[in-house]
Amino acid sequence: MLAASTVSTILIELGAVLLVLAVCGRLAARIGLPSIPLYLLAGLLLGEGSPIALQASSEFIRIGADLGVVLLLLLLGLEYTPEELAHGMRTNWLAGIVDLVASFTPGLLAGLLLGWDPVACVLLGGITYITSSGIVAKLLSDLNRLGNRETSTVLSMLVMEDIVMAVFLPIAAVLIVGATVAEASLSVLLALAVVAAALFVSLRLGARVSRLLDSTSPELLLLTVLGTTFLAAGLADKAKVSAAVGAFLIGVMLSGQIAERGRELLSPIRDVFGGLFFIFFGVQIDPASLPPVLLPAIAIAIVTSASKVGTGWWAARRAGVAARGRRRAAAAMIPRGEFSIVIAGIGTAAGIEADLGPLAACYVLLLAVGGSLAVRFVQ
Repeated sequence: MLAASTVSTILIELGAVLLVLAVCGRLAARIGLPSIPLYLLAGLLLGEGSPIALQASSEFIRIGADLGVVLLLLLLGLEYTPEELAHGMRTNWLAGIVDLVASFTPGLLAGLLLGWDPVACVLLGGITYITSSGIVAKLLSDLNRLGNRETSTVLSMLVMEDIVMAVFLPIAAVLIVGATVAEASLSVLLALAVVAAALFVSLRLGARVSRLLDSTSPELLLLTVLGTTFLAAGLADKAKVSAAVGAFLIGVMLSGQIAERGRELLSPIRDVFGGLFFIFFGVQIDPASLPPVLLPAIAIAIVTSASKVGTGWWAARRAGVAARGRRRAAAAMIPRGEFSIVIAGIGTAAGIEADLGPLAACYVLLLAVGGSLAVRFVQ
């Protein structure tokens, strides 16, 4: 059991963090900006190297941040039916391949130009490839764009990126720790099997599952949906698939009345824990580590933003979206976030490249803030 002094410190720090989120949200609303950039900058002020750095509550906020990503993707999934998801993936699979090539290659080449080890180059390619599902989900919700026509295109591309990550992470583990090809192949096949099974259940049994989980009691409905979501997210993570993908697929599976009532009940909880995710993201970054890698991070950010804009625009055009929707889809592909930091953390923990962590942090911060602003102002 925690000491009384520790509990009081946690409560004080957590209360301060929530008030910071409230102030940032009010300021963002007043000046007409998304709240995410202000949340991220607030996290920097509370993170490593700061005189007011969080201490006792950091582990609690980390767990809250993980729950925030899960809830962000659950609520995003509740906006779509299995049929809409399947149609989007069928029509956008080619765009997903183009996205992989166009956004992974610049990171790989940048690592080679910096003289890095080949393994670090591959990891940097993964960092530059993956768009932040958490940030995009929050932005689309805040800006009331979940019902826009281009959103289904963006969504299908994000899901394909997360599925690619289910293959990429086991391969990265092989490169880092020298696991056998057979072990890597087994991990990849397991990850793909989990995703395929979840999609099948969503498409074929979604209506039955919705009826089974529904309840007239708000309390029971909330407990059932949250319990099912956290269980699915945890199992997906155990299978080396993104927990966010598991949560998203649960959201897609639920339809009809349970989806409508679920959105109403879960939205406030999502906003609180989603805010903790963005705060925690900023807390992990030591501002003193950013200046030495700023120039290469800016160069890589410019190149990969252009690649994402190009693939987002092209995918939306192929889907028959009008010019305004294409611009919004292009901007929505820019933000980087949680997965990029996870990949950098894997490499840093293994001692692959000293500059990998700071460069990834600077790069992600640039595109998390810059991408959020682009989504807000591109019309």
